[in-house]
Amino acid sequence: MHAIQILPINDTMMTGTWQDSYPYNSISIYAFHPLYCDISALPALADKLEMEKFMMKQQELNTLTQIDYEAVIALKMNYLRKIFKQEGVKVLKNEGFKAFFEDNKDWLVPYAAFSHLRDIYGTPDFSEWPRFSKYNKKEIEKFCDPSNEDYAEISLYYYIQYMLHLQLIDVRNTARANGIIIKGDIPIGISRVSVEAWTDPNLFNLDGQAGAPPDDFSVNGQNWGFPTYNWDAMAEDGYQWWLRRFKKMAEYFDAYRIDHVLGFFRIWEIPMHSVHGLLGQFSPALPMSVYEIESYGLHFRQELFTRPFITDWTLERVFGYRAEMVKMLYLDPRTDGRYDLKPEYSTQRKIQQAFKDKTSEDDLSLRDGLYSLASCVLFVVDRKSPDLYHPRISSQMDFVYESLPQHEKEAFNRLYNDYFYRRNNDYWYELAMKKLPALTQSTRMLVCAEDLGMVPDCVAWVMGQLKILSLEIQSMPKSPELQFGRLWENPYRSVATISTHDMSPLRLWWDEDIERAQQFYNNALYKDGPAPHPAPGWLCEEIVSAHLFCPSVLCLLSLQDLLAMDEELRLPDPAAERINIPANPRHYWRYRMHLSVEQLMQADDFNNKLRSLIENSGRG
Repeated sequence: MHAIQILPINDTMMTGTWQDSYPYNSISIYAFHPLYCDISALPALADKLEMEKFMMKQQELNTLTQIDYEAVIALKMNYLRKIFKQEGVKVLKNEGFKAFFEDNKDWLVPYAAFSHLRDIYGTPDFSEWPRFSKYNKKEIEKFCDPSNEDYAEISLYYYIQYMLHLQLIDVRNTARANGIIIKGDIPIGISRVSVEAWTDPNLFNLDGQAGAPPDDFSVNGQNWGFPTYNWDAMAEDGYQWWLRRFKKMAEYFDAYRIDHVLGFFRIWEIPMHSVHGLLGQFSPALPMSVYEIESYGLHFRQELFTRPFITDWTLERVFGYRAEMVKMLYLDPRTDGRYDLKPEYSTQRKIQQAFKDKTSEDDLSLRDGLYSLASCVLFVVDRKSPDLYHPRISSQMDFVYESLPQHEKEAFNRLYNDYFYRRNNDYWYELAMKKLPALTQSTRMLVCAEDLGMVPDCVAWVMGQLKILSLEIQSMPKSPELQFGRLWENPYRSVATISTHDMSPLRLWWDEDIERAQQFYNNALYKDGPAPHPAPGWLCEEIVSAHLFCPSVLCLLSLQDLLAMDEELRLPDPAAERINIPANPRHYWRYRMHLSVEQLMQADDFNNKLRSLIENSGRG
């Protein structure tokens, strides 16, 4: 069996201009995005001139080196509207559609209503809608009644989802007939302007933002912007929201990846006033009392530790010659010789707003400096209990930590390590074991998980008990004692890969950090001498081969990393192969294959090489 993975069309991908101006980004966790629709599998337009215009535009868009989301979706939606007008009445009367509607109406009706209302009002932000800003099931069912004048527009979305359903079922059946399993994806979050947030706001903490602590991708942490889950509310009916989601996935996929499985243990929750992720706290987590903090030998001073630490020497370090200007424009002096940010700049969101129209390098540098002042604290206050605290992530890299005497630094380090790596382990284990068993056992799909980042010990305990496949990346070893993962030690229950959609592909990674690539060349590949740059095809082939031969039950390699073996087929610019930059919330996922399927099928040398590697590794 071979596996391919389908990544979702989700809000992480839909950033920049599209998110600001194009409404089709807000989708349901059940619905497939119109971008996935294969227009060529639909009937042709009866108007031959219209059909010819469409085919010309389709050809034009297919020749682009990067995806133009706005143009592609506008074209597909235009075609879908026209073909619905031509074929829709007949399709909505057939027995297949009626069965699909009955099986899916619980999510399909509110999704179609939401989509239509979004189109009418020009925004998915339902709080701005003059009607139905608060979801009412009975009123929406009445709104979607076939006798209603809006029904023609609403039922367009029934039709689109039915067509997408049929197409993906056809893909699934064809894949299975050819020994291929399709691996789907369950993103951890939803958009705060999605149909789920509209219909079930009680299931989400809409006053918080989910993200990730600092890591190799971002020193300031990641702020994904979507709300966190209200697990207490979800538990009341046995996590039915999640069970329905998994069962729907099982209609199309044989396996699935749980994106950021750590979110089922705890999520990194960031206050709404923050732009970066540094001021977040794990939710849920066991905060610390003053008594507990002081038991480590650290005298707790609330004013010093929880208010931004801003002094003359820190301002000189951050702003240099501009320090005096910053004092005058953005700060208020305090009686103890330190400074506070002026009320109009007291949070990162306020700073962001103040600099929203400023784009020069100097202005952005100034803004980022002010951001760093706002997050310069040693502890963050618990979001539920103001007399309890969490150590601020990565605070050892900040000025407030630098100001401590050596014995207090050592005390804080002990506290910090206990808090982040030991304190919550049993607590998070118990929470995860309340949720994940019922969810992972609700279908027969193979369960894989993205378990990267700041991973507590309890994650491995739970994944081992529930037989969830881990994700193994050689450049990101699980053990802090290893510089690079040992592929031959990969657990059988794991997915091996060279890079994910959030990372630099192999060739780009190889040239980004020459020193680390040299270490990999000498210590992981056991080769002498200087590492070659750029990465030659033979070297990429050796790395691909090592992954195929590793013990992991699944080896999923991106097209970019496979093509890296062939210097004739691969893109000249490795940077053009990157899909996502997770630290940049404004980044577009514009990557597309530069070769057609037909061209790949004709690449005999490449195909023979890849076939030989797969067969020799026993994965054929």
